[in-house]
Amino acid sequence: MYNIKGYLDACTVSEAIELLAQNPNLRIIAGGTDVLIKMQHGQFQEAELLSIRTLESMADIKKLEDGTMIIGALATFSQIFNDPIIQAEIPALAEAAVSMGGPQIRNIATIGGNICNGATSADSASTLFALNASLRLESKTGARLVPIREFYLGPGKVDLKPGEILTEFRVAPEDYRGFGGHYIKFAARKAMDIATLGVSVMCKVAAKTLTEVRIGLGVAGPTPLRCVEAEEFAKGQEISKDTLAQIGKLAVKSTNARTSWRASKEYREHLVEELVQRALKTAIVRAGGEELA
Repeated sequence: MYNIKGYLDACTVSEAIELLAQNPNLRIIAGGTDVLIKMQHGQFQEAELLSIRTLESMADIKKLEDGTMIIGALATFSQIFNDPIIQAEIPALAEAAVSMGGPQIRNIATIGGNICNGATSADSASTLFALNASLRLESKTGARLVPIREFYLGPGKVDLKPGEILTEFRVAPEDYRGFGGHYIKFAARKAMDIATLGVSVMCKVAAKTLTEVRIGLGVAGPTPLRCVEAEEFAKGQEISKDTLAQIGKLAVKSTNARTSWRASKEYREHLVEELVQRALKTAIVRAGGEELA
């Protein structure tokens, strides 16, 4: 049963911010695919909900004149997957979007809710990490931009202060232009299951050399993470099977995997080493490099 004490509907972002300022106990609901499950499991008692579902301005996806990508927090995963700008500029995010649940869930689940839930298994998180995305958070006192790597504070904890609303994600042009990328979700039932591991890789190549590599992982630690040591090693390395194998091994060093009923720590580490290499092979080709045999 859903123990709902009150329900409010905001018509504008300003109204939503004002309502939150008046009552910081309000819980924001959009698609509801995370909030309603938590309520059903008794995590929220006598919840007071603030719906922002109809705020169309927060669902926009656009590219600004300077090349900055804007993805509204209320953009659904179906919308992200089908958006021509996303498909053309950051297709790895489209891959992550279509890996999230079945079509019914993708039609209502929003990227903002996916991130604000704070789960390390969030399907969009590892790609947003690899893209160096920033989050725009608005409240009655103003707005602030937070890098996604600073937004996650711990398991299920994010840097969303009382009275704040996540309105959009931003990806700077230097963080996607010239990059090839690929996302791999490993799960028992593919899109219909929570990820055992999520891997997103972005890379730039020049001739037969890696000039930049970014590796984002989900479910490899208590929060999504980047494989900094592997990324630093990759810079300037000749593209070869041996290089990719070394990158895969170094990626494991950044993880803090644990054993759960879905997989053991050792199995997750094996997946990191293997799937980072697979994702990087595809990303290299998409960045203009040659395919490795």
